[in-house]
Amino acid sequence: MFLGEYSIALKSRYQPDTMTQTPYTDIRSPEVRSTEILDLQLTPMQISEVIPVTDLLSKRSFATQTANRGTEIFLYPGEKSEMLVQIENSGTETLQLDLRMDGNFPRNWCQIEMEGNEIAPNQRMQAVLYFQAPHEFFEFNRPLDHGESLILDYAARLNAYYTQSNNNRNRQRLKTVEFKLYVRPRSLYPKFLPELYREVDFISRLLKIFEETFEPTVNILNTLWAYLDPLTAPEAMLPFLGRWVAWEVNPRWTLQVQRRLIRQAMQIYSWRGTRRGLRFYLHLYTGLPLDDDIPEEVDKHICIQEVRGEALVLGKTPTLGNNTLMGAGRPYHFIVNLRPEPGIEIDEQLVHYIIKQEKPAFCTYELVIGNG
Repeated sequence: MFLGEYSIALKSRYQPDTMTQTPYTDIRSPEVRSTEILDLQLTPMQISEVIPVTDLLSKRSFATQTANRGTEIFLYPGEKSEMLVQIENSGTETLQLDLRMDGNFPRNWCQIEMEGNEIAPNQRMQAVLYFQAPHEFFEFNRPLDHGESLILDYAARLNAYYTQSNNNRNRQRLKTVEFKLYVRPRSLYPKFLPELYREVDFISRLLKIFEETFEPTVNILNTLWAYLDPLTAPEAMLPFLGRWVAWEVNPRWTLQVQRRLIRQAMQIYSWRGTRRGLRFYLHLYTGLPLDDDIPEEVDKHICIQEVRGEALVLGKTPTLGNNTLMGAGRPYHFIVNLRPEPGIEIDEQLVHYIIKQEKPAFCTYELVIGNG
C-alpha cells in the first residue's frame, strides 16, 4: 500500500482507536481545575520537521499557525522519540505523584521514567516519556476495511495524579496536559527542497512514495561493485559473471567453490598446463593450503611430483638401481598426492576432472588421496 493512499485527517480525540479500547474522555472536575498546585511543562526532545496539512488547510495565517501550535511529537517507525516533562510543586506540602498516559494510540508505544514518586514543596522534578512506533508500522499494519484509512495522527494526554501527603483528607487531584502524536515515514528527499516546502507534511509524504520507488535502484548503484564481485554477488548473477570470463558454471561445484573459481578464472587460464596452475586450481576446490613456504614438494598438502629418470651422462658410471632404470621409463608422467585433514572428504571424480582439464594432452598421471 502506497503512503499516498493514507488519510491524513486527524481523528477526533473522542473517537476510540480500533487498536485500543480506552475512550479519550476528560475526567477532570471543576474543583481540580480551579485548585491546581502542580504545574506540568512538556518539551519534545526533537525539532518538528513538518506541519500537518490539517493545520495548513485552516483559514489562519501561517504565522498564526506557527505561534499557536500546541505540543506535538513526531514518531518515525522503529525510532525512539522523547518528551521531557518538567514538574513543579507550587504548594506548601509534599505531593505523592503518579503519571499515566491516555489517548487513542496503542499503550505499548509509550514508556514513562520518573525520578521518584514524591515532590517536595516549591521543588521541581523531571520525567521522560519515550515513544516508539513499530518499525513495520507502514508495511505490516492490519488490513483496512473498505473506506477505512490508516490513522497517522493521534491525540495523547498525560495525567498527573497527585495527593497531598500531609492533608488529613488525602484527596487525590489530577493535572492533565494534552499533546499530539504524528506518525511519519523517515524521508530524505525533502532535504533537497527549500525550507518552505519542507514544512508541509503532505509534500514530505508525497516524496516518500518516489523515494520508496527509486531508493532500491540508488542503493544498487551505490554498491554496484558488490554485484560485480563473484564473492558477494547474488547467486542469480553468477552465470552472467561466469560468461564474462568464459567460465562454465558447473552444478557439481558448491556455491562457494563456484564463486572462488569465477573470481580466479583469469589466473587459472594464465597458468594452465603448469604445476603451479594445477596446484592453484586444486587449492580453490579442496581448500587445502598452497604451502608456498614449504621447500620440499613431498611435504606439501598438494604434492605434484614429476617422474623422470636421469639420461646417460658422459663421465659418470651408471649403476643399476641407483641412477639407471631398466626399460624405457615413463616420460611426461606425474603423480598428484592430496593430503586432507582427517574428516575432510574430497570428491575423487572432480579431482580427476580438474587434472584432465589442466594437464597437457600428452601427459599421464596418477592420483593419490591421503598419505599413500
